[in-house]
Amino acid sequence: MFQPVSAFLALRYSTANKQNSFVSFINFFSVAGIALGLMALIIVLSVMNGFEGQLKQRILGILPHVVVHAEPSAAPFESIAGVDHVMPFIETEGVLQARSGLRGVQIQGVVPEDMQDSVVAENMVAGKFTGLESGSFNVIAGQALAVQLDLRPGDTMRLLVAGASVYTPLGRMPAQRIVKVAGLYGVNSQMDDKVIFMHLDDLKRLLRKPQNAPSDTRLFLNDAFNYSAVINKLDGQGFSSDNWRERQGPLFDAVKMEKNMMFMMLLLIIAVAAFNIVSALVMVVTEKQGDIAILQTQGMEAGQIRTVFLLNGLFNGVKGAILGLVLGVVVVLQLNNLLALLDIQLALSADGQGIPVDLRWHQVIMVTLFSLVLCLLASVYPAVRAMKVHPATALQNE
Repeated sequence: MFQPVSAFLALRYSTANKQNSFVSFINFFSVAGIALGLMALIIVLSVMNGFEGQLKQRILGILPHVVVHAEPSAAPFESIAGVDHVMPFIETEGVLQARSGLRGVQIQGVVPEDMQDSVVAENMVAGKFTGLESGSFNVIAGQALAVQLDLRPGDTMRLLVAGASVYTPLGRMPAQRIVKVAGLYGVNSQMDDKVIFMHLDDLKRLLRKPQNAPSDTRLFLNDAFNYSAVINKLDGQGFSSDNWRERQGPLFDAVKMEKNMMFMMLLLIIAVAAFNIVSALVMVVTEKQGDIAILQTQGMEAGQIRTVFLLNGLFNGVKGAILGLVLGVVVVLQLNNLLALLDIQLALSADGQGIPVDLRWHQVIMVTLFSLVLCLLASVYPAVRAMKVHPATALQNE
């Protein structure tokens, strides 16, 4: 089978280092370092992706992605790319007064039929959104809030709204109403004890607005992270809007920064392993100076000699990258099973089953190629040094 002489020699040098046990030892640990670094990088990225996805689902499943203010018709917004569906919407702040205490809450006035496919509807602990009938003044509260106020489905409580007030002989009083708990949701997010849902018509009555008064429009996006294009489109059409980043942007920025820092730290592990290749190849060049000189006298060009040691370092990188890729993917796919086998009990996913993982193949391919590029760059100096070997001097020393 034909193969270029440079590749043949590089493969021999990378697999037949038994004559020099020290060089073989350094080669082994450079390959092992690349494999372990790449494996750790794939595992950490997948776990961080999983946590980011859980955070996105839990928090942005409750908060509006985009709210367009005071637009009477929602139909035009459905044609914007990235918008899944729209809904008339009102939001205000209020206070819940129950037997066991008071809690400040955000009240979302929604259309129950438009909430059927939402994350909240998929995580109902008791009741359904169909229980929010117009005129019933029913509410759906978070399970965490229900625990704090000792509430159960069917219980009643007083809801006070600061956005509307009436004058009484005792002075100005906030609008208030006795409401009934029609259901409980449990998304397991920090918003579970802060947000309650009420029928849009009931919230209008509580705010003393006419039923035909224009509402805001809530836009449900296909991907909440792709909000920028929607906002730019709305701004271009002259609409006033706000989005989830104004409320929870710092939290997701912190998660992204942590993810990037972990990525950089683990890349340094791969970089250190790649630079071990420099040490190993320099020793190989020193050891093989006689061989290099003989090859030069036989007519091998300097560029071919340089290619031998570039490929030598790349072959070591390929071995480490393949090993790290396989181990990383296997560990990610079996991570929760491995934790269960080691009797490590972690319930961090939304369903309470182990650690959330999200293996993204484009990231795996990217970090694998980056590892190979590092190995190739680490081979440049030894390859250039080998190219500059003088045959007469090298053979004289032999």
